[in-house]
Amino acid sequence: MTTMDIHQILKLLPHRYPILLVDRVLEVELGKRIRAIKNVTINEPFFTGHFPHRPVMPGVLMLEAMAQSAALLSFATQGITPDDKTVYYFAGIDGARFKRPVEPGDQLVMDVTLERAKAGIYKFKGCTTVGGEVACEAELMCTMRQVG
Repeated sequence: MTTMDIHQILKLLPHRYPILLVDRVLEVELGKRIRAIKNVTINEPFFTGHFPHRPVMPGVLMLEAMAQSAALLSFATQGITPDDKTVYYFAGIDGARFKRPVEPGDQLVMDVTLERAKAGIYKFKGCTTVGGEVACEAELMCTMRQVG
């Protein structure tokens, strides 16, 4: 089992504020699963418009947080540090379900499991919880590509 702090995450993911959605990795079981967290604060830029009277984290950003966690699992499993020409893309999202709203002050816990890796396509099962309650779940497919 491995952990990662924000400095290690920044070395692996190209994302930066406001789209970096993983603050810490609590556990990594290479080739199997990852548990990561995102601390949600009122300072998030999306809360200004989603929604001004009742701030709620957009569901697509919960999916993105799971995908970023999946990328970290893939990089750790392969023992690679991606360069500026490596991009980790969504290839598909299936069965996305949103079970509870995520609000300022919540801590998202992303549990992502590698289901299959074949021909450069990775399939993951992801579940995001807040305080033990499921907020979002989905099957994610991702792929790594060289650009430029």
